[in-house]
Amino acid sequence: MEWVEGFLKKVNRQQALDDAWQEIPPYPGFSVQQKAYCEITQWQGKKMHNLGYCISAVLASALRNPDSSQYQDFKSALKCVSALVDFTLTAQYRSHTPDTLTYMESYLQTFYQTKVIFLEFRPSKATRAQANRQDWELRELMADQNMKEVHHRSVANRRRLADQERVERSDRRADLIRRENHFNFIKIHYLTHLASHVRRFGSISMYSTEIGELAHKDQIKDRYS
Repeated sequence: MEWVEGFLKKVNRQQALDDAWQEIPPYPGFSVQQKAYCEITQWQGKKMHNLGYCISAVLASALRNPDSSQYQDFKSALKCVSALVDFTLTAQYRSHTPDTLTYMESYLQTFYQTKVIFLEFRPSKATRAQANRQDWELRELMADQNMKEVHHRSVANRRRLADQERVERSDRRADLIRRENHFNFIKIHYLTHLASHVRRFGSISMYSTEIGELAHKDQIKDRYS
């Protein structure tokens, strides 16, 4: 969701997501959120489950009516999120067939093919530091150059030049982040093993820790009382 939030901020659709989030009607098995999406600070338990159930529809509503320059990016973002949600929900089935495992692998393949749309929104700490260092060096270089010529420019020219410099710095930062970012981390790689894990050991719901955690909590309360 951090990737999605970054994408929505870039395309100025954050308010549209909040509006769609608050318009979700109640239905069995789903708890309507009392807060706007941007006001929720902790995502745990039922909130995470509810988010998985409705995020595809909410995002589709937030990204509706794109202009011609946004259409392809909006389509890729929605396709990527929907594929990952479908994969996650299918993986939680209590039993599987060869068909459901094929669906899982198909959803995952779609996610891998479209996830590049979010690449610029997941810089590592090292990449952020490198981008900040590059931005600082570029800003200092531009300031030195401007000091030599500031007396020969009008106020309007200086403002126009400042705007151009901001755009250039932003573009260079984005280029560096896209060049240095990657999806090569364990949580992404682990997804490729789920289907083979189910074929070998059975449904992954059998390995859930929720039952043990709930039992442990109840046992502690019983003994304490």
